[in-house]
Amino acid sequence: MTQRQVSTIYEMMDMPNVTGQDFVDLLRGVGAPDAEITIQSVAYEPPEDTSKKCDFIKVKLRGADGKSAGGGHPTMGLIGRLGAQQAQPNRIGLVSDADGSIVALAAALKLLEFNKAGGRLQGDVIITTHVATHVSITPHDPVDFMGMPVSSATMNAHEVDAEMDAILSVDTSKGNSIIKHRGIAISPTAKQGYILRVAPDLVRLMEYALGRPARTFPITTQDITPYDNGVYHFNSIMQPHVATKAPVVGLAITAASVVPGSDTGASYESELVDATLFAFEVTKQFTWNKIAFHDADEFQKLVGMYGDMTVLQTTPGS
Repeated sequence: MTQRQVSTIYEMMDMPNVTGQDFVDLLRGVGAPDAEITIQSVAYEPPEDTSKKCDFIKVKLRGADGKSAGGGHPTMGLIGRLGAQQAQPNRIGLVSDADGSIVALAAALKLLEFNKAGGRLQGDVIITTHVATHVSITPHDPVDFMGMPVSSATMNAHEVDAEMDAILSVDTSKGNSIIKHRGIAISPTAKQGYILRVAPDLVRLMEYALGRPARTFPITTQDITPYDNGVYHFNSIMQPHVATKAPVVGLAITAASVVPGSDTGASYESELVDATLFAFEVTKQFTWNKIAFHDADEFQKLVGMYGDMTVLQTTPGS
């Protein structure tokens, strides 16, 4: 199970003076032999306070037959997507927006402990997220959004790795009127401007992991375009799509009512545990070549019939 790892990360993230280095120290302290854990701090970008720092964390776990070993098994990418963990000084403590990073870091902790105990995946795993505690709160309908310490493009530059062969992007998605259940849900697969079918392998794996019917949520063309292009976005969960050729699936943490990402006391342990367990199982199965995020032959057929859609990954005029 993953309850202990989730609780460990949650309690650390709720502390007022927490930094990315605190999580790096925790993860390095596991002593996993095949892991490389790095951190990079960058200044907040306007309109946020440029005197503050955003800490980007990357965990790379080398597989027995992964790319880092010259092997042929695929690399799994897990991204904890969010604005920030806290909104000091306007909020006290952890906000709901932190959920994506909790899941990413808890999954990293689980994988590192697994590796230290002798469990070796076949392919590599790259887990990324960031830590920020002082951001603004942005007006949004139906609920206010957390601000972002840096632009979505900067986040992608630090969190999307070219070695990732598939990406599971985890983000809290409670501040909407579209998904009306408390739990977790997956999106259709997005790849190079195409919105593909919901991956059957991921549906099956979610049902195995949770013991109940899988939940999905809709995405639109707007959601897979760059965040700053001026059109409506459900939230930023699909933004890694604009920076990669790899298939991307959103893993949303959801609620039965509309819950602002900018409020405290709105992170639910059971959903965080479910999301972490699912991410852990997806990582094991994908790096073992047992599941796929999309049908590669059908994708090439679509491109052959309808052409290249990567224009949707770009901002007009860029």
